[in-house]
Amino acid sequence: MRNVIVTGMSGAGKSTVIRQLEDMGYFCVDNIPVELIPTLTKTFINNESIDKVALGIDIRNRDGLKELNGILNSLKEDGYRFEILFMDAKDETLLRRFKETRRNHPLSQKGRIDRGIEEERSVIEFIKENADYIVDTTDMLVRDLKKEVKKIFREDGDDNDFFVTILSFGFKYGIPKDADLVFDVRFLPNPFYEPELKRLTGNDKPVSDFVMASEVAKQFELKLFEMVEFLIPNYINEGKTSLVIAFGCTGGKHRSVTFANELARHMEQLPYTVKVEHVDIAR
Repeated sequence: MRNVIVTGMSGAGKSTVIRQLEDMGYFCVDNIPVELIPTLTKTFINNESIDKVALGIDIRNRDGLKELNGILNSLKEDGYRFEILFMDAKDETLLRRFKETRRNHPLSQKGRIDRGIEEERSVIEFIKENADYIVDTTDMLVRDLKKEVKKIFREDGDDNDFFVTILSFGFKYGIPKDADLVFDVRFLPNPFYEPELKRLTGNDKPVSDFVMASEVAKQFELKLFEMVEFLIPNYINEGKTSLVIAFGCTGGKHRSVTFANELARHMEQLPYTVKVEHVDIAR
């Protein structure tokens, strides 16, 4: 039986995820008291009609949250496996959502919403640190979130369940915090100094052709593909379910975008789910 804990920041999309999982055949219980998790889990395991369960837990369980790790660890020792999906978003996005819906934050009572968000983040940070999946909905539409949930929880039973996110970014803006592998491609010829290419990006063929024309780029491409093909099966063997590969150049517009796209095209031949994001291309 697949057991999923859906939790995270209030306003980050937990309710949407619960509804999506319900549409995918999960038996869902939202805002469950933490102390009831063992009882419900053992009840579900004896029900042959239920093979997928999603339990929603949030800050309204504040006192019980302190017991969450202990309860889940105890259940794991008894042979029950849980996956934790943590919903997150930037504080300013959460604040805007509460303002738009005219709802109070669970911890703000009649006070300021931003103080409630700040307090909640400090209380549940330990859950995020132990989460199997973290979904940041800051820039997501509802349809995008639903697609992401489908990707994570679909039941193909093969390597398609491994998710690879390929990022391009600019070092001048900082390295993405969720990156597992970071490649600095500033050693490649820089299209920025070519007048006809400066205002284009790695999504434009003249730029990608310029970058990939370098013999060094060609060698790096071969070694990169070989390494990624070697690493992913070994990550899977160790229980890893997702990987974030980031390519960085100075501004995140040319070389990093080119190589992120090159790797994505190569991985279309492999049995994994791949998503590409160009973090700083519009800056």
